Amino acid sequence: MAALRALGFRIARSGVQPLCRRPPAWGTAAPRLPGLPLAPCRAFSNNKILVELDESSGVATMKFKSPPVNSLSLDFITELCISLEKLENNRECRGVILTSAVPNIFSSGLDITEMCGKSMEHYAEFWRAVQEMWLRLYGSNMVTVAAVNGSSPAGGCLIALSCDYRIMVQNPKFIIGLNEAQLGIVAPFWFKDTFVNTVGHRVAERSLQLGSLHSASEAHKFGLVDELVPEEKLQEKAAAVMAQWLALPDHARQLTKSMMRKAVLDRLVAHREEDIQNFVNFISKESIQKSLRMYMEMLKKKKS
Repeated sequence: MAALRALGFRIARSGVQPLCRRPPAWGTAAPRLPGLPLAPCRAFSNNKILVELDESSGVATMKFKSPPVNSLSLDFITELCISLEKLENNRECRGVILTSAVPNIFSSGLDITEMCGKSMEHYAEFWRAVQEMWLRLYGSNMVTVAAVNGSSPAGGCLIALSCDYRIMVQNPKFIIGLNEAQLGIVAPFWFKDTFVNTVGHRVAERSLQLGSLHSASEAHKFGLVDELVPEEKLQEKAAAVMAQWLALPDHARQLTKSMMRKAVLDRLVAHREEDIQNFVNFISKESIQKSLRMYMEMLKKKKS
C-alpha cells in the first residue's frame, strides 16, 4: 500500500484512487485550473512509462520502457495508472497511442513474481492495481490506440483489448492472446468480457480454454487486432487512425463509447471486492503456487 500512496494514490474500499483530481465523467471535458500553465511533456513520464504529448494535435504517445519484457509489476501498473490519469485530466490531450520502447515485446503480461511467494495482503494490493489499470484504460474518455510492436500475451493482450483500436506489426514471430490457462490460472470474468466483446463468444471460449497465443495473422483474421502493418509503418498508421477518430466531436464519441462499455465496467465495480478475494484465495492455493514456481523455473532455464 505504501508504494501506491507514495506515487499519489489513496486506498479506499472502492479501489485505488488518485489524490489529485479524478478523470471527468463520460462525455464531459476535463476541467483545468485557471492560471496554471500546461505541464511540459516530461511531467507525464515516469521511470517505466515514457509519455510525449503533442499539444498541437492533442495526441500523446505512451511507450512502455521496463526491460527486458515490460512485465506488469505493481510499480509498472501504478505508473501506468498515474500517466493515464494525468493525460485524462489535461484538456489538451484527446487521444493516446500505447506502444513499447522495448524491441520485440509490447508487454509480457502480469509479473509472475508479484503472484508467487508473497503475502495475501500483497496479492490483494496487486490485484486491486490490475483492476484499476483496466478500469482507467477501458473506461477512458480519450481515444486509445494500441500500436502493438511485439509479442503481447496475457495482461499485455488485455491492455491492447482495452483500447479502441489495435494495430499490430506483421511479424510471424509476434504472438498475442490470453494464455492464462497455460499457467494454470483462470482469466477473470472482466478479462473474459473484454475478449468476448472483441472477438465474439465462440472464438473467445475456445481461445481461453486452450490458453491460445495467436500469430499476428491469426489475430487479425478473427478480429483480435484491427490491422496489420510493416513495423516501419506502425507509427504512421497509428497517427492516421487517431486522426480519423479525433475528426468526430468528442462528446458524441465519448457517450457512444460509454454506452457500449458501461455494463462491463459497472460489473467489475459492483463486484470488485469479491473479485479481489477470489483472486487472493485462488492464487494462494499451494497447487497454484507450485504451478507458478515451475513456470518461473522453466523461464530461468530458457534464459540460461
